[in-house]
Amino acid sequence: MAVDHVSLTVQPGEIVGLLGPNGAGKTTLLKMLTGYLPPTEGTARVANLEILDNSLEVRRRIGYLPETNPLYEDLAVYESLEWTARLRGMNPASHPPAIRHVIEVCGLAGVVGKDVAHLSKGYRQRLGLAQAILHDPEILILDEPTSGLDPNQQQEVRQLIQTLKQKKTVLLSTHILPEAQSSCDRVLIIHHGKIVADGTPQALGQQAARGSRLLVELKAPAPAAGQALAQLSGVDRVAVQKAYDSCVVFILESAGGADVREAVFELAVQRRWPILGMTQETISLEEVFRQLTMGMPS
Repeated sequence: MAVDHVSLTVQPGEIVGLLGPNGAGKTTLLKMLTGYLPPTEGTARVANLEILDNSLEVRRRIGYLPETNPLYEDLAVYESLEWTARLRGMNPASHPPAIRHVIEVCGLAGVVGKDVAHLSKGYRQRLGLAQAILHDPEILILDEPTSGLDPNQQQEVRQLIQTLKQKKTVLLSTHILPEAQSSCDRVLIIHHGKIVADGTPQALGQQAARGSRLLVELKAPAPAAGQALAQLSGVDRVAVQKAYDSCVVFILESAGGADVREAVFELAVQRRWPILGMTQETISLEEVFRQLTMGMPS
């Protein structure tokens, strides 16, 4: 999938998730940023360097883990890292300490003597990350870093990425929504080659909801309580979700996103209506994703 006039900025120290369905253009964009695929139009700057004029220097500044992790299966883990260090042109004297560092950071000590062919998928991803950070790059670009891993392995890799964030800028692509929600400071949703949303997961949820919803469970007469709640400042609509015995659950909607919980509490105290529950509803990133990528024209 080609990208279509994409414009984005990633700040130092951010973890930015590039989220989109399969075929949306995520991998194409990352290949252009890493210099593997020249853009047919437009340009990009990485570490303040123009990618076409400074391709080799840009690659030196980047650590890249492609979606298909390229590993030589007949090499042992340590040999793979030594080979990567030579390929990167690192000073030979720096190889042992750099390799020891990434082995520790990526949790590879238990498999350092094993051949790559005998590694689990999780350890292969750890090795791929170790190779990507071996030369201590400023920027990490990770294409589907947890794809194909089981839930435990996914969590381990996410924690590793969070550790790396302390010193690096991270741009990662994924189609796994919980990964974007839990790992990323900011999310870019790409669809048909275009950026259709940009913001924190929380901000995107608020924008998609176009306001806020509050669930209030009261022990109160439904008609009187409904009328009183509707008169509160910031409440645009009140509906009954369910009623049982002498209790009722109301849905309060605020188009402006006002937080009316304090006003509801004060009303309930004044009327002596026990509050059995009060929950501020937030729209999930999955709902945002579906709104923005389903049914949109190509």
